[in-house]
Amino acid sequence: MLKKISHIGIAVTSLDEALLFYRDNLGMAFKGIEEVAEQRVKVAMLQIGEAKIELLEPTSSDSPVAKFLEKNGPGIHHLAYEVEDIIEAIARLEHDGARMIDSAPRHGAHGTRIAFIHPKSSGGVLTELCQAGHR
Repeated sequence: MLKKISHIGIAVTSLDEALLFYRDNLGMAFKGIEEVAEQRVKVAMLQIGEAKIELLEPTSSDSPVAKFLEKNGPGIHHLAYEVEDIIEAIARLEHDGARMIDSAPRHGAHGTRIAFIHPKSSGGVLTELCQAGHR
């Protein structure tokens, strides 16, 4: 079902400040910034090998990332896996008893379709499924 680790999502209070470290100090390849209005975040994507680091800055105080930052401070927000067929992956997980936050895919950054698995079903880790190339 899983193809590879797609990215690690990191919640930050400022993309500009975070980019100074990830892009400038660590030398990760910067792939651009995109606003995902549906999720109320701005996303900066950086490439490291085959995987990516996704920096998430809230655009609204009521966004899930803003709530995460308020509760936990900056840090790892989620782990994302690439799947071939997100609808099939959701159906299989639900059939196997996993608790899904999203029972249907929604639009993610960079033309992906995404769905989140509730942390209670994944050992306390917010887990994202990503299907590339669809919008």
